[in-house]
Amino acid sequence: MRFARLAPPDQDRPAFFARLDGAAALVLDAPPWLGGKTTGEAVAWTDIDLACPVVPTKIVCVGRNYAAHAQELGNDVPVEPLLFLKPPSALIGPGQSIVLPPESQRVEHEAELGVVIGRRARAVRPEEALDHVLGYTCVGDITARDLQRKDVQFTRGKGFDTFCPVGPWIETALDPAALRVRAVVNSQVRQDGMTSQMIWGVAELVAYISRVMTLEPGDVIATGTPQGVGPIVSGDELVIDIAGATAEARGIGALRVSVAARGDGASGR
Repeated sequence: MRFARLAPPDQDRPAFFARLDGAAALVLDAPPWLGGKTTGEAVAWTDIDLACPVVPTKIVCVGRNYAAHAQELGNDVPVEPLLFLKPPSALIGPGQSIVLPPESQRVEHEAELGVVIGRRARAVRPEEALDHVLGYTCVGDITARDLQRKDVQFTRGKGFDTFCPVGPWIETALDPAALRVRAVVNSQVRQDGMTSQMIWGVAELVAYISRVMTLEPGDVIATGTPQGVGPIVSGDELVIDIAGATAEARGIGALRVSVAARGDGASGR
């Protein structure tokens, strides 16, 4: 199934969750990770109605989960998952803008597979970890690379408002080990990797993280980025596209966001 959060600009109603069925959006009475059921209301939708599909208590990110990415930044491959957090205030959705902070002179894109938790996970085993996953989405781990290197720890370089685009929806029926993750900037492919290349797969990451902190329904895990990260500047369009690794494998789709300098009137939703 495919779940979305919709905020039609021409309607005077709060954003709502829905199960997408072709051109129809079947309205839910609660978020899908809280067991939301269809209300019987169906509305037409278009891409312009899509909002950030998650409302997490936390965003847990995994660093250097692709060996080639660790190497391109001159880092060693970690011996266990390297974890850091992004604040929920960093979230934006499809069609919105990453706002470049004046504190940084080099902001970079990182395209990642996102995991949305569906059931509370605390100290789960890898073999049961996927039972706690609702589905998958596209995530951008936007990074002020100069500040990350200056600070050593990641909070400031990763945590600015708008530094976590997510969307366009949550896809529940796919194999997370059979996906192709790409970042495209102004129609130029920058990153192109397979989730089969991850050092730790989704089940291992959910289990590992759940031994550190309780994962609540709706929480998001960003699973790491393939090689090819690079700068983004004001006026760019960033597309994070996650397709099936083969013609038979199901993918997620494409998340499109723009890049703006602070003061251009761009904001999150």
